[in-house]
Amino acid sequence: MRLPKGPFQGAPLGRRGKCRRSPAPGSPSAAPAGCGPGRGELQGARLGAAPAWPGRAGGAAAHRPRPGRIRSRRSALPAAPLVARLLRRAGRCHIVASPGRGRGRRGPRRARRRRRRRQGGPGPRRAAGRGSLAAWLLRAKMAAPLASKPGAPGAPSKPAGPELDFRSGARSEELNRLIQEFARHEQREYDDQRALEIHTAKDFIFSMLGMVQKLDQKLPVANEYLLLSGGVREGVVDLDLDELNVYARGTDYDMDFTLLVPALKLHDRNQPVTLDMRHSALCHSWLSLRLFDEGTISKWKDCCTIVDHINGATNYFFSPTKVADWFYDSISIVLSEIQKKPQRGMPKVEKVEKNGTIISVILGVGSSRMLYDIVPVVSFKGWPAVAQSWLMENHFWDGKITEEEVISGFYLVPACSYKGKKDNEWRLSFARSEVQLKKCISSSLMQAYQACKAIIIKLLSRPKAISPYHLRSMMLWACDRLPASYLAQEDYAAHFLLGLIDDLQHCLVNKMCPNYFIPQCNMLEHLSEETVMLHARKLSSVRSDPAEHLRTAIEHVKAANRLTLELQRRGSTSSIPSPQSDGGDPNQPDDRLAKKLQQLVTENPGKSISVFINPDDVTRPHFRIDDKFF
Repeated sequence: MRLPKGPFQGAPLGRRGKCRRSPAPGSPSAAPAGCGPGRGELQGARLGAAPAWPGRAGGAAAHRPRPGRIRSRRSALPAAPLVARLLRRAGRCHIVASPGRGRGRRGPRRARRRRRRRQGGPGPRRAAGRGSLAAWLLRAKMAAPLASKPGAPGAPSKPAGPELDFRSGARSEELNRLIQEFARHEQREYDDQRALEIHTAKDFIFSMLGMVQKLDQKLPVANEYLLLSGGVREGVVDLDLDELNVYARGTDYDMDFTLLVPALKLHDRNQPVTLDMRHSALCHSWLSLRLFDEGTISKWKDCCTIVDHINGATNYFFSPTKVADWFYDSISIVLSEIQKKPQRGMPKVEKVEKNGTIISVILGVGSSRMLYDIVPVVSFKGWPAVAQSWLMENHFWDGKITEEEVISGFYLVPACSYKGKKDNEWRLSFARSEVQLKKCISSSLMQAYQACKAIIIKLLSRPKAISPYHLRSMMLWACDRLPASYLAQEDYAAHFLLGLIDDLQHCLVNKMCPNYFIPQCNMLEHLSEETVMLHARKLSSVRSDPAEHLRTAIEHVKAANRLTLELQRRGSTSSIPSPQSDGGDPNQPDDRLAKKLQQLVTENPGKSISVFINPDDVTRPHFRIDDKFF
């Protein structure tokens, strides 16, 4: 009911917005002495700030203020300052005054309370009790830590037992252990002798390319090669694997590399590079020599296809197949000349083959066999206009490397689209950018990628539909899609492996795998339904038991390592004398250069030591320690 204006005006209201009218002085229900009518009565008697609260036996019930109820913090009537401070320390609740509705309803309310007590529950509106304030505080304090105990409502609960993969039932711990074991066996150890052999083979290849340039002056004099760890079959470059011969690590080679050799260069361009894509599919282009000077056109005219226009003009298009044929012939001529005049310390050329538009060279150096996949390319500085929109999106490498590092250049590699013309069509390659992006990928994700690649390379080899480069593109898309904090987890390699398999299967079923740099280019649109379903079923078997396929991959890499060690012990690869040696039996090992290098390492701790071999004369190496040569 409404209260008249008077001493209660401005007093705080209870839950229902009402308060009792103060009884008349002298009535049986009048307040005790010391509690004046009006505002002081509510603040003192109701909230318990001024009067003492007698126990159940002390004082008349009519003169004892009823205890407040325990309400939530959102109640309209705030508690007295002292009580509020005590209850805030308890951490759970505070006391709110509970004004009555009139004496006429007190009897039925007490009866309802007694019925609730007999029924065994406080009910939705039961008071906290008639005990002292200390009892209320004790109950509130005991209720506070319940939510933080395990099993309490709202408390976080830890999963019981090991984490399992729902699809296969494999334990994540077991998959992580297998992935780490695979990475340990796959990782190649480079001691001083092995590092020297790698350096010798690289210098031999560079010296051979220098002689190719001198042969007919077609290659640029000042050239810039891109050497990638891993062969073309490992997916380091987006090339077709259909025409490649099958080489196996351990049986044919011990280490593999890919070398991109620019046959033509277009540098120092500040504007986006516009390519002629009128005759080709997305991510492919024809290359007209009209972009170059007359001297370049005259040198490469025999490696071009000629197109005559209606207006009588002649256009020369750089042909990837003719360039690859010329490159293979030139390398064969140079290698035959080198073998006519063998020099000590020179690697043994075990095999030279042309695989489509790629020239594969296997060298024997000391106890190692190294495979070099040499690819003739066209090098560009800048960024293609067709991929300009990709730079406007957000990527996982933002803030980790600069945009200038990512867009420093791109290549045209000798590969055509599914329906393109092999004689004229080149494929855009962003291998230089991928080298920079690889720096921003976590080690656990890279381990999962290597393990997944080892599984699918054998499983999906026939028919050729999925290459490791497709898997690499999916990994880059996953880096854009997932949070960096999630990808940085060191013990999530199992999740990453299963996710890559799921992504690959999804791409197969939908025949959709967009190029990372040119998303509008679908790299799987040419696949037939039969091929897609065949590979999808194979991937389904992998997904149902990933641990078993990981064990098989581990056994394969162990067998390759054992075969390599066995061949080295049996001396199947003839030992190559050291470049420093100047006499003796060429079939006897000479490790003087390795011993000299080891001596320099011992005598110069903490300094940078490099070995340089003159490409024109590999018999006279020199050393550099920091900035000093000798």
